[in-house]
Amino acid sequence: MKKIIYIFIGALISIHALDAQEIKIGEILVDTTSSVVITDAYLDSVDFKKKTLINDYTLIGVHYGMALNQMTWNPSMKQGMQFVPVNFGVTWTRYGKMFGYMPYFGIQAGLFYAKEGYRLDEGYNVAGAQNALMDVVEVPVLAHCHFDFWKMKFMVNIGFYGAYRLSISRWGGNVPESIANQFLVTDRRFDYGIKGGAGFGFVFDPVEIHFNAMYKYGFGSIYQPNYASEYYYRFAQVSNFIFSVSLHFQITKRIGKTNHELRKEAKRLFDERRAMPFQTNQ
Repeated sequence: MKKIIYIFIGALISIHALDAQEIKIGEILVDTTSSVVITDAYLDSVDFKKKTLINDYTLIGVHYGMALNQMTWNPSMKQGMQFVPVNFGVTWTRYGKMFGYMPYFGIQAGLFYAKEGYRLDEGYNVAGAQNALMDVVEVPVLAHCHFDFWKMKFMVNIGFYGAYRLSISRWGGNVPESIANQFLVTDRRFDYGIKGGAGFGFVFDPVEIHFNAMYKYGFGSIYQPNYASEYYYRFAQVSNFIFSVSLHFQITKRIGKTNHELRKEAKRLFDERRAMPFQTNQ
């Protein structure tokens, strides 16, 4: 209770300053012309309805996820989902208020290590391989929207990512051994695209647990489109679903203000009020 009401006491005294020298707050009569001492016992005696105030706060998160990998092929090739339980990362999330009072927005940046690739059906291959798996380092930067209630929150993220492919493994079909574990000169190792999704979280200040489902789509092809012909282009773009759980640590305060901040603000308002000349009603 006392964490919320310091500021209300000072505000109420300022509002009524022109009308009276004594102000009733709850069941307590405050003499604003005297040396009022704000003690914890006094604050606990004042009955105010608690109000939740979401701060602009910062989180550091650790993520683990699993992916369902595939590609968008042109020309079309039949494929299956490739399940990969490897998706690790860390994120920095900063919440902020839009227009100064809507505490639902923020930005999230991260660094991830993941594996992505494809699994083609019988009769289809790329460079003789039906399957490929690549180690990837990814940096996403996402706009973040959240709605907090009780000890939960709903979240929506959307933004862009950049990535670099570290290594590749190919197998199945008739893949030559000489290229089974190395990139071709026609392969592209840099990637970029969009990433977005939604999720929910549980809040146990100062720790939060988030569950997210994300979709990732690459704008660049995994190989040069004209690798087979200057007149007949081919494309293969990343199209993955990622499901993750993450543990976040609040490195700044989420709700309201600290006791020190509230005491300092309440003391300032009282001091300003006592320094003002009183006016009496005619």
